[in-house]
Amino acid sequence: MTPIDDHPLRYALANELHARPFPVASMPCTVAFLAIKKPEAAVARDRREDLAHLINLLDRHGAQHPQPDATHYAGQIGRHWLKWEQHTEFVTYTAIAQNVSDRAFNPADFEVFPPDWLMASPGQRVTSAMVRVVERESDDVIKSKLLDWFEPESLAVARVLDDAAVCASDFRIDPAGHMRFALFVAEGTGRRRTGRIVQRLCEIETYKAMSMLGFARVKQLMPRIGELDGQLTQLLGQMTDNSAQPDALLQDLLSTSIELETLSAWCSFRFGATGAYEAIVNQRIEVLREERFQGGQNFADFMMRRYDPAIRTVKSTERRLQALSDRAIRAGELLRTRVDVERSAQNQALLESMDRRADLALRLQHTVEGLSVVAISYYAVSLVSYLLYPLTASGISKGMLTAAVTVPVVAGVWFAIRRIRKRLG
Repeated sequence: MTPIDDHPLRYALANELHARPFPVASMPCTVAFLAIKKPEAAVARDRREDLAHLINLLDRHGAQHPQPDATHYAGQIGRHWLKWEQHTEFVTYTAIAQNVSDRAFNPADFEVFPPDWLMASPGQRVTSAMVRVVERESDDVIKSKLLDWFEPESLAVARVLDDAAVCASDFRIDPAGHMRFALFVAEGTGRRRTGRIVQRLCEIETYKAMSMLGFARVKQLMPRIGELDGQLTQLLGQMTDNSAQPDALLQDLLSTSIELETLSAWCSFRFGATGAYEAIVNQRIEVLREERFQGGQNFADFMMRRYDPAIRTVKSTERRLQALSDRAIRAGELLRTRVDVERSAQNQALLESMDRRADLALRLQHTVEGLSVVAISYYAVSLVSYLLYPLTASGISKGMLTAAVTVPVVAGVWFAIRRIRKRLG
């Protein structure tokens, strides 16, 4: 077989598809989940801090360190199996411990992440969750437990993956500061399938929380966007007033346009990320293949009623901001056209004034030339007369001599000045 050169990234790209395996969860077990994000410039953060924070946790249990440039890690720390993942804006920790506490969603189960370690985090908590994974019981027993563990008004529960399990949550933060998820796994459901369900639940919560950051940004911006909308409408109204100064209006309009563009630039990444995170949330719910549990609302219903309106608000604000920016641009172009037309009229008037002045100057020049001919001729006649005075000895008087030379001299001066003007012109 003839050898062939491989692309230098072939193996790296192929292995990337298998680099982040699903967790393996055997019931009963308790899952503690944590997502951490820097409050500002999360995309451009120093990712070495994320890795150092992970190593700090691993050192507490004497666990093996990841590679220096690792973006994910999986290993045993004490009695927990830990999975760490580094994402574009955040990092996640998933710790799975076998067995469950007698008390459902016991805050002590989250102590796999020590308080002092949490305080030293390079970011802030975006979300944290506790997942209680137990063997499936009868539907009535499950319903009784869910009503005890969750808020009935916002409870979402569904059979998932062809009735392999029943999962539930009310998407509320409990007194310990965590989201709660319950997973009742049917007998015969494998550990890997259980682990996939656990990861999907954690991903739904994480990307839901991340996408809601866009909604928070919108709530912060909406008052100012309303003010800019009013300013823009007022400026457009002033543009129809012929008495308004276009230059002053143009400056105000440019100021408004600049602020709108600044807001768009400031929000563009968050709006884009919100749309991407929303798509992931919906995709994760879809792959669960939900079926209703005793007629209650499922995860898709909950998102449609509580989550989708917030995301629609984000998208509506994004479109509104873009529309305002486009309106400002169009208004600026119209106003600049008006300014250009007025300046063209002013330039035309100036050119006409210059034409009149040039015509007056030409007339004045002709007048001056006529006077010049007279003055030059006067002196030229005098000089020629002096030259011809000796002829008076033959009986010609000085007056007759002067009269005789005046016409030729004047004609010669006029002709000479005419030649000079033509040559210069």
